[in-house]
Amino acid sequence: MTSLPAPAPRSRPPRRFEIRSAGHGRRASGTGSVLGAILDHGPVARSTVARLTGLSPASVTGHVGQLISRGLVRESAEATGPRGLGRPHVPVEIDTGRFLVAGAHIAVAHSTVALMDLRGRVVAEDRRPHRGTEPRHILDDLAARLPRLTATHAAGRQVLALGVATGHRVDPDAGVVVEHPHLGWRAVPVRDILTAATGLPVHVDSHARALARAEQLFGEASTRASTVLLFIGAVVDAAFATSGELHRGPRSGAGSVAHLPLGAGGSGDAGPCGCGRTGCLQSEVSERAMVRRAAAQDLRVDTFQELLDHAVAGERRAVELFRRRARLVGRAAALLLDMFDPECLVVVEPGTGRLPECLADLRAEVGTRSWVCDDPERAVVPSSFTGSVLATAGGAVALGALHTDPLGPWPALPKVS
Repeated sequence: MTSLPAPAPRSRPPRRFEIRSAGHGRRASGTGSVLGAILDHGPVARSTVARLTGLSPASVTGHVGQLISRGLVRESAEATGPRGLGRPHVPVEIDTGRFLVAGAHIAVAHSTVALMDLRGRVVAEDRRPHRGTEPRHILDDLAARLPRLTATHAAGRQVLALGVATGHRVDPDAGVVVEHPHLGWRAVPVRDILTAATGLPVHVDSHARALARAEQLFGEASTRASTVLLFIGAVVDAAFATSGELHRGPRSGAGSVAHLPLGAGGSGDAGPCGCGRTGCLQSEVSERAMVRRAAAQDLRVDTFQELLDHAVAGERRAVELFRRRARLVGRAAALLLDMFDPECLVVVEPGTGRLPECLADLRAEVGTRSWVCDDPERAVVPSSFTGSVLATAGGAVALGALHTDPLGPWPALPKVS
């Protein structure tokens, strides 16, 4: 009997410095492509930007001039090129000295307001628990906290826009949270409310898509060709991108993986899911399920953060709870890898990011269960933003909009003549 040849091993995905920049996200303009190349490679010569983007040198010069006039890009202080051999190149880079974006993440129990510079670095954040889940109360509180954070940490820089991220179904075009069962929200016009309260342009998206966008823009792993991002927190959901574009679906429901059945792996001992069934991904691995399971093992913690702190400190029962969680998440990850066959699957889950044994367990589960992933250590990676996930999510929504259309109607930016 003739055996089939072994499949050819996949090459590793390209790293960021190897990638030809063709613009980030959804239908980036030519100026957006140039801005993306400068974000990736700056300080970088205009000629190199032309090579990276495929645009003509004259076109790049025009786009760079527009970006400089708007204060998004600046010329580097040092010129490059051999001395005495013609005119030296003057590199350009992202200007982080004039503008910031604001971000807000609305979780189940708390909300985070943050400031981020134009390179995606979190400048400051303020996280506070909710005192109720009524939409106007939470949104008005976010709007009130932002000026105080800006006054303390902006250092004279102007805020360009506010990005808002939350879980479940979000319609970015309408700026509406379509449905958030944990908060009891339906059809909440977040953009309209916060625009009126802050006077800023407001952009709204799901936190899974926001974090996938952040990985595309300034993450450590290369995720531009295709990626799945799996978010495991109080809410469980996912995002999928191909050819640099994030898929939303006609009802803004893409990535709704909370009710994936885990089969025999789901014990049901943490109680039923909100859908009424047991063994769903969310009912087994959500933060609420983890706290309940800890209590069942006489590990008394009031919050998920306390349980995580115990695990990071090496408490045996806490570590084992996170390892069990990682194995269950690995089952879901294997399904998603087989469904989409992405170059990269990013897992946003604090145990995977902070406990090496959890990442190893998750990858081992993927290796056992996936039919298409032949190298889990390459294909499955933790979030680039472990420790600052929530602060990053909202800002990434605003920066994503800026990179898609940097010459659009941004009120704080000088107009391009």
